[in-house]
Amino acid sequence: MTDHYEEIYNEEAVRYEALVSHEDYQERLPAALQAILPTAGLDIVDLGAGTGRLACLLAPTARSMTALDLSPHMLAITRDRLRASGLRNWTAAVADHRALPLNDNTADLAISGWSIVYTVVWYPDVWQRELNRALDEMARVVRPGGALLILETMGTGFTTPSPPEDLLDYFTFLDGAGFASTWIRTDYRFADREEARERVTFFFGEAMLEKCEGEGPVILPECTGLWWKTT
Repeated sequence: MTDHYEEIYNEEAVRYEALVSHEDYQERLPAALQAILPTAGLDIVDLGAGTGRLACLLAPTARSMTALDLSPHMLAITRDRLRASGLRNWTAAVADHRALPLNDNTADLAISGWSIVYTVVWYPDVWQRELNRALDEMARVVRPGGALLILETMGTGFTTPSPPEDLLDYFTFLDGAGFASTWIRTDYRFADREEARERVTFFFGEAMLEKCEGEGPVILPECTGLWWKTT
């Protein structure tokens, strides 16, 4: 199944990174992650690493970082960024969430940002089965006492959570599966309207420009949900 986002992940990694590098300009995400689980010294697996948002954030203090993504195109950016950091504690490999190329009990934390959701939206008729496969794989690779952590959008262009309707059942499923949850603001900031138009419309479409606030800098509100559970 191919859609707008799948095409981006397979062909437009550079433009995607140019967008997401503007998110969370107030740097609220690092503090939120550490409040859930201090990550220093942990063996971490990042599922759906994309262009390395979480992998590059957590690798500097992790014992090890394994970055996995289904798209070689996206993963190439992650590799370049991790190489440029000078770190040597990481590996990266192409992998599906539902079949991780890792042994049991190899990580302290399995984290997935803005990615597990595609087991839901790309498989609408069997999403619970596919989601469970991904969650089971996360749990399999985590040691007893470790943690699973999932991040997803709770609404782009909104100042308080307003999740897409087609994700409500997914989020309810996570709650029912024993995940605790919270949310934070991870707003985008762009230098001006011209930059906002270039970055935002590429991924979110023209209509999202109406949600951008200001002229220079320009802020696009974003709410991010975090779900976590221990094994």
